[in-house]
Amino acid sequence: MELHKVPNGQHHPGVAVAVHDGVPSQEETFLQHKDGGSKRPQFTDFEGHTSFGMSIFNLSNAIMGSGILGLSYAMSNTGIILFLTLLTCIACLSCYSIHLLLRSAGVVGIRAYEQLGLRAFGQPGKIVAAIIITLHNIGAMSSYLFIVKSELPLVIQAFLGHTSSSDDWFMNGNYLIIIVTLCIILPLTLMKHLGYLGYTSGFSLSCMVFFLSAVIYKKFNIACPLEVFGNHSVNHTVILEDSCSAKFFTINQETAYAIPILAFAFVCHPEVLPIYTELSNPTKRRMQTVGNVSILGMFIMYFFTAVFGYLTFYENTEAELLHTYSQVDPLDTLILCVRLAVLVAVTLTVPVVLFPIRRALQHLLFPGKPFHWLRHIAIALCLLFAVNLLVILVPNIRDIFGITGATTAPCLIFILPGLFYIRIIPPEQEPMNTRPKIQAACFTALGFLFMTMSLTFIGLDWVTGEKRSLGGH
Repeated sequence: MELHKVPNGQHHPGVAVAVHDGVPSQEETFLQHKDGGSKRPQFTDFEGHTSFGMSIFNLSNAIMGSGILGLSYAMSNTGIILFLTLLTCIACLSCYSIHLLLRSAGVVGIRAYEQLGLRAFGQPGKIVAAIIITLHNIGAMSSYLFIVKSELPLVIQAFLGHTSSSDDWFMNGNYLIIIVTLCIILPLTLMKHLGYLGYTSGFSLSCMVFFLSAVIYKKFNIACPLEVFGNHSVNHTVILEDSCSAKFFTINQETAYAIPILAFAFVCHPEVLPIYTELSNPTKRRMQTVGNVSILGMFIMYFFTAVFGYLTFYENTEAELLHTYSQVDPLDTLILCVRLAVLVAVTLTVPVVLFPIRRALQHLLFPGKPFHWLRHIAIALCLLFAVNLLVILVPNIRDIFGITGATTAPCLIFILPGLFYIRIIPPEQEPMNTRPKIQAACFTALGFLFMTMSLTFIGLDWVTGEKRSLGGH
């Protein structure tokens, strides 16, 4: 790496310095000299010990969410070629967004999303960033627990051999999410560092790999046209032959929802900086590699899940892929196991999503305060109580998730990283008319365009009375 100097002979903050005796440069370690170069302030008050592999598991688990169940539906409304194009674009933009966050964090020596907002726009920026992260991740946690609420009773019913739902307490989804929260989610959220969740993240990802394997297997075991089952008998088997042919490019009234589904499926940005904080031997290049590998892995899983699910049901693909399989054979043992695997995966993802919310609230409500176990536990309990209450009391919050998702997702992926980069990178280092700043500005504008488009489609749904599933991360 070259040695850049300023006229006075001192190194400018945020500008790379040379590597001496194998020690990474200042830009690579993100440790900055104060005036006079007398002290190197650290990002955090502890040294990260999470390995490279565990960090990939954590970030991949943060990316992976309930949105994977809607990808085949998105492909059925775009065609294979258009879907692959959109998926590639969203994945590349997510990698670029992580690059902007890491560059901004490196200049100011900060690895907290909210603190970047403080540095870029003062206290209002910090508050806005914390609120956006909190709203988005509460929505994500709620969607995961909604899956537990709706799917776990069906799994228990199948294991007990019941042919219909019962009034037993252990078949009540509201009771089940409370039990799952207290017995599984709460103990994991009480861990001090996010790195320890790498083991559960790895297990969660293995469950989703099993889900993908089942989707591929079923492609070769379900014939089209489909035999769609009702409660006890076949309802119909006559399906137009054209509905069993793959389309490479298609546009219809549902196509516009493909971009929100894909964007929500790649949202992981609130977790990037906390995972970076606990990465061992942290450098910008090392963390960027973690992000790139995680997104590449999810890109492959997403595409194969979408294409094999779509090539199984074609135009008959429903918004939730598992529900489509249940329509074909509600007693299928393999799909029952897949349901159980998905339940395990989303349950183990909730603690990973909770960590950035707690970090945001700590920076917002207790700035500068050292770690305290009572505060750590109290915030987790309050968040889990609020999410459980939301899932229990609100029968269908799909429209609320649509609004928050259409606003928070573009903010976290496009708008805030672009604005942070423009405001934080010194003008003397990169003037506004340089290519990186122009690219960041265009990236931010794309986020506003995406937000406007998503809100417009949701508004049209409300006006026309149509209810469509937006999917979700």
